[in-house]
Amino acid sequence: MGGWRVKAKEALTQLSITARFLCLLHVTNNYLFSPTLVYGPSMLPTLNLTGDIVLSEHFSHRIGRVRPGDLVLLRLPVDPAKIAVKRIVAMEGHTVTFFDSNASDLLQTLVVPKGHVWIQGDNLYASRDSRHFGPVPYGLIQGRAFLRVWPLSSFGSLER
Repeated sequence: MGGWRVKAKEALTQLSITARFLCLLHVTNNYLFSPTLVYGPSMLPTLNLTGDIVLSEHFSHRIGRVRPGDLVLLRLPVDPAKIAVKRIVAMEGHTVTFFDSNASDLLQTLVVPKGHVWIQGDNLYASRDSRHFGPVPYGLIQGRAFLRVWPLSSFGSLER
C-alpha cells in the first residue's frame, strides 16, 4: 500500500541529487573553469592546427585581471555567436602600430579606447583579429585560457 510512496521518495531524492549536480556543473562551467576545444591556424605555433583542449577560467576578466600576453576566449565582434582564442596585445590607453588589413603597405597607429582591448592571433598571416575589426570591447571576453590539457604530449601551462 505504501510502496509507491517509498518509490516516489527515492525518485525525488535522485531528482534532487541530479538537479544539484547540474547546478554545480553550470556554475563551474560558466563562472569558474571550463574546457574548450581550440583549432585552426590563427594561434600557431602556440596551439595546434588540428585542435587542443584548453582549460579556461572565467573570473580574471570579471575582476580586471587580464593583461597583455594573456590568451583569452572572446566573442568575435563581427560574429558574436562565435568564440575564438586570441592573445591580448594591448589594453585601453596603450598605443598599437599595425599594418592596415585592407592596404598591406599602410602602417597605422591607434590608441586603444577605454573599455577595449587589442587582440591578435600568434600567426599573423592566418588570423582575423583587431587588425581587421578594430579594438574589441572588454565585455566580449569570456575567459582566460591558462592550461593545455590535450594532447597529453603538450600538456602544460599557457601562462605568459
